[in-house]
Amino acid sequence: MTTRPTASASSFTSIDSLCCRAGAGFADGQPLVTPIVQSTTFCREGVDSRAEHQYSRVSNPTVSALEDVLGALEGAPPAVCFATGLAAETALLLALLKAGDHVVCGRAVYGGTTRLLQQVLGPLGIEATFVDSTSPAAVAGAVTSRTRVVFIETPANPTLEVTDVRAVAAIAHRAGARLVVDNTFLTPVLQQPLELGADLTVTSTTKFIDGHSVAPGGAVVTRDAALAERIRFVRKSTGAIQTPQHAWLTLQGLKTLPLRLRAQSASATTLAHWLAAQAAVARVHYPSLGDPELAEAQHLGAHGAVLSFELLGGLSAARQVAGALRLCRLVEHVGSVETLVTHPASMTHADLTVEARAAAGVRDGLLRLSVGLESIADIRADLESAFATVTAEVAR
Repeated sequence: MTTRPTASASSFTSIDSLCCRAGAGFADGQPLVTPIVQSTTFCREGVDSRAEHQYSRVSNPTVSALEDVLGALEGAPPAVCFATGLAAETALLLALLKAGDHVVCGRAVYGGTTRLLQQVLGPLGIEATFVDSTSPAAVAGAVTSRTRVVFIETPANPTLEVTDVRAVAAIAHRAGARLVVDNTFLTPVLQQPLELGADLTVTSTTKFIDGHSVAPGGAVVTRDAALAERIRFVRKSTGAIQTPQHAWLTLQGLKTLPLRLRAQSASATTLAHWLAAQAAVARVHYPSLGDPELAEAQHLGAHGAVLSFELLGGLSAARQVAGALRLCRLVEHVGSVETLVTHPASMTHADLTVEARAAAGVRDGLLRLSVGLESIADIRADLESAFATVTAEVAR
């Protein structure tokens, strides 16, 4: 495969400029917006052709344009893009693991990650141990001679716990393992795991990078070129590449990512502190409320648009609030321009056992809020109105 120059080689070095110029043309007569190359296959001049693109299951010009900028955002070669975030995780783990290998995984991660490790890779002979990744001692205690991967999500989904990437990277590397960081909630705009010592990042581009709930996708980024090619080979062999249409839509969303994410993060911070003072709320989870010193050191000026909160009334209260909200939409999703609410215990983490949910901090009264771009006054008013219905119900 022909090696493409990375977008980081351009004169644009800031995150904001790289995002804004994502896929943009420069040459005379070149289109400003990356075209959608909706073709299954590509012509060759002869049987010995080494053209960069030959078949869209392997590579595609529109997908490559997205890969270039996603890699550049992390100071790395082009990313490897997939149809979904879970497809990216699957290929990454298949590229790194074989039967008999061991994974140490944070217990507070996306439910699909847990399901993939336990129910798909487990029967293939790959063992996973789930630990509190915010405790370096717990991570170190779980590592064995067979550990090949340490996998964390920080901030965690849905508890927003922050893991010390540098500390866990050191533990993984001493054991000869690679550290993978799920950076979906913060994206490279607000966190750079590779700079903190991680070997690979995985991101569901479906979420904040797209930002408009229209394009499923996932991406893996690493500075290890040989490993990136191994992951591309797995993608080729499993047919999990992102579609040109979804790559194009993701490129359009990427142009405004820094503006959206910083504005949404500011609103989320305000709402987190407001929620902490509400009578119906037992606990609020947000990085600046949990471990502010580590969050400040690890994040780039803000802590993301996602928070979660637990209601005093447990499952009954969560149902009441979720059903009473009118501006905040009840969906299984984060990262859109709209404010979204999710009940993890019955949605994103429903496949986990009650015990596994409890260990991960996913209680029945927990609601996850992905703060959008609406007026913060309107979001707060919607939450206040929903809390009032719980208070009335409890009074009855």
